[in-house]
Amino acid sequence: MNVFDSKLETRGFIVTMIVLLFAIPMMNAFFPENSFFHISSFQLSLWGKYVTYAILAMSLNVLWGYTGMLCLCQSLFFALGAYAFGMYLVLHIGIDDVYNTPLPVFMDFQGYTELPWYWAPFEYAPFAVVASLAIPGLVAFVFGTLIFRSRIRGVYFSIITQALTYALMLFFFKNNLELFGQSYILFGGNNGLNDFKEIFRANINSAATQRWLFIASVVLMLSVYLLIAWVLKTKFGKVQQAIRDSENRIRFSGYSTSTYKLLIFTACAMIAGAAGALYVPQVGGINANEMTPAKSLDVVVWVAFGGRGTKFGPILGAVVVSLLKSFFLRAAPDSWLIILGGIFIFTVLFMPNGLVGLPGQLKPWLNRIRGNKPLVSEEASSPSVP
Repeated sequence: MNVFDSKLETRGFIVTMIVLLFAIPMMNAFFPENSFFHISSFQLSLWGKYVTYAILAMSLNVLWGYTGMLCLCQSLFFALGAYAFGMYLVLHIGIDDVYNTPLPVFMDFQGYTELPWYWAPFEYAPFAVVASLAIPGLVAFVFGTLIFRSRIRGVYFSIITQALTYALMLFFFKNNLELFGQSYILFGGNNGLNDFKEIFRANINSAATQRWLFIASVVLMLSVYLLIAWVLKTKFGKVQQAIRDSENRIRFSGYSTSTYKLLIFTACAMIAGAAGALYVPQVGGINANEMTPAKSLDVVVWVAFGGRGTKFGPILGAVVVSLLKSFFLRAAPDSWLIILGGIFIFTVLFMPNGLVGLPGQLKPWLNRIRGNKPLVSEEASSPSVP
């Protein structure tokens, strides 16, 4: 089964794969630093961050664009995956110079002499990798079961997912949890997890490691794209889009829409968690600011600006808005939020199909400017014969 809709999409996918998987890493590895074609390790990690953002946007687009669920907690799942893998990274920093222990600094500061039992499994890389997918998936499954069985949808679904994000954000900002008379240290509080040194026994700051992290991010993005393209061609994907268009009609046809939505919600949470796991070693840290409600609204803007309900739109929207943010935070840092709001308002009013739909939206105007009148078919122009 051909998962692509056109030859243009096939060629675009192949070109993107060649550029991102081969050309960009080779420009970092083989061109000297003074060369025009050289891409520095900083730029590579920056683009790796943008790729993880694109994966996050794709996960929201599956929920919002193809299922009709505006989820405002995707940044939460992204951050949970980042925290799960960040716990592994922070446990492999090595011996601290001040406290002379292998424990994270925030544990040393609070007088801990051994690792808490719930932190211990994260010393092992396979566990951390699985946990970065399983923890967001589990949270989404439990929360989704309660929501979808209660048939909460529409704006109420958006509000309750935003409330979940805010509640867990406050939890992760805490240094300790007092429960049943016991104090449990959490995840670094305001500072979060940072100052990583190695990943899978390799220097995390080396150029080679950053290249492989970038390649892994691109592979995940392309794999998610292929998975989405394949699912949309299956019966599951057809039902998914039908739920978006008319959920009541699908339910009356005998389909369990709650089960479909729960599976999609859980799968998208796991995709966001995987993106978060690749985000944290490239950025160098994670804290609770990454799961604020404002971060989830950023993802909504990415998807809307790029093109909701399209396969390539979320990728384009995430990259373009992130580039604009990087520029304006240097040029006009106090104005970025106003600019971001303006982008969203402009998209809603004048670009309902996003950047991807802009050529089709402008085509009638261009034809009118050029003076091309729309062609009238012979059947429409000829008089009807009784």
